[in-house]
Amino acid sequence: MTYAQSQFATLKQTADPDAVDAIARLVEQGADHELNRINVIDFSRQNGLDEERAIATFLHSARLGLFDLGWNVLCPGCGGVLGAHSTLKALKTEDYHCALCACGYKPNVDDQVEVSFTVNPRVRRIAAHDPDTLPVWDYYKQIYWSSGVDFTEESVATLATEVTLETRDLPRGESTTLSLQLPKEFIIVFEPITHAALFIDVQGEPAIEPQDLSIAYGNEPSPTTTISLRPGPLNLTLKNQSNGRALPSVFIAAEALHHLIGQRKPFLTAKRMLSNQTFRDVFKADNLSIDQRLQITSMTFLFTDLKGSTALYERVGDLAAFDLVRAHFHALLEIISAEKGAVVKTIGDAVMATFVRPVHAVNAGLRMRAAMDELNRKRGTDDLIVKIGIHEGPCLAVMLNERQDYFGQTVNIAARVQSLSTAREIHITGPVLDAPAVADVLKQREIRPIQKQAALRGIADKIVVYEIP
Repeated sequence: MTYAQSQFATLKQTADPDAVDAIARLVEQGADHELNRINVIDFSRQNGLDEERAIATFLHSARLGLFDLGWNVLCPGCGGVLGAHSTLKALKTEDYHCALCACGYKPNVDDQVEVSFTVNPRVRRIAAHDPDTLPVWDYYKQIYWSSGVDFTEESVATLATEVTLETRDLPRGESTTLSLQLPKEFIIVFEPITHAALFIDVQGEPAIEPQDLSIAYGNEPSPTTTISLRPGPLNLTLKNQSNGRALPSVFIAAEALHHLIGQRKPFLTAKRMLSNQTFRDVFKADNLSIDQRLQITSMTFLFTDLKGSTALYERVGDLAAFDLVRAHFHALLEIISAEKGAVVKTIGDAVMATFVRPVHAVNAGLRMRAAMDELNRKRGTDDLIVKIGIHEGPCLAVMLNERQDYFGQTVNIAARVQSLSTAREIHITGPVLDAPAVADVLKQREIRPIQKQAALRGIADKIVVYEIP
């Protein structure tokens, strides 16, 4: 039995068998490029797999060493990878700069950090393990652009023939001179390894004599600048003074280029990974560093607390109460995971959980309430009453007490909203109610939210909340 076969056999003990089989087929039969920076969302769709189970299976496979986990900071404009990291801890908090778009961005984990998986070279060696050997367009597709850019063979061919005036694979220390005919367009001379770019605004009357331009590439990208040239002949000298190869390309920055790189497909985001229970359980060591603060523009928080737990212990005794509380926790945690959420922590009889989308948190809250009703029905009592509050908004992902946690006013409000519940009702805030699909869920269940104003401890102004009876 090979190393890979042994690891896949182990993987089947902890992960979805269908997903394991699909991944094993990919490793055995897939083309090299299909095993580099795998887009798990796209892989799930192509193989008819449940997304959450596929994500969990890839995470377990990475833990076993079958795949390497990658965290790639993306440019929201062109979809280029501005920084490729092997751990979440390596993400910088300062700006990442895109030379192709001439813009700087902070690493927003909502939709600007891609999580991908590349087959480990011990399992199968692919061309991307030696990116210096990749042909120019393979380098662009597999290394520079992210898995969220929806390239096809046809679109890559269009990029190579219609959008590109010229490209070169320039070894270290070498130079070349290109003889070009500049069209009256905006031109970008871009080098994807050092992320260096020069913009040429081609305008005015056509030049008769050749114009001359020289660009040197070093180990660090130079600032993106714009120059003006006239249409017509250009002698462009390119010098590679870096320690590796250079792949300078001359693009026409017209509608065709914007259309090609504007074709996008969903990908696995860092935000979704942070709110994935398998990741929190399996990759605790690959979490944030103690001094990291990652901004998240939107996260949904659900807080629960078991009402009257102290009285419950007094009423039924420690042993029976412990079993009840344990059964309540088991039901809640199972529901959170099933609704694509993750448990951040439990405090006493309370749970703090996160969800990427408010509708999943609302579904979880409704299922939790029904689960407690069922536990009570089986016992013939009404001892188990869970108070639930849900709020959505911006926050910071941080490390607290050696655990990935969240900080900010959104978290504070969510915790306070939970405390408004006195019985079976669930309390949610306006941003949750207004989120996509939430109104539909409530309508299907014939639930009419009750609007009210509430004063929350530690919050200066009253806020509008909605009771889900």
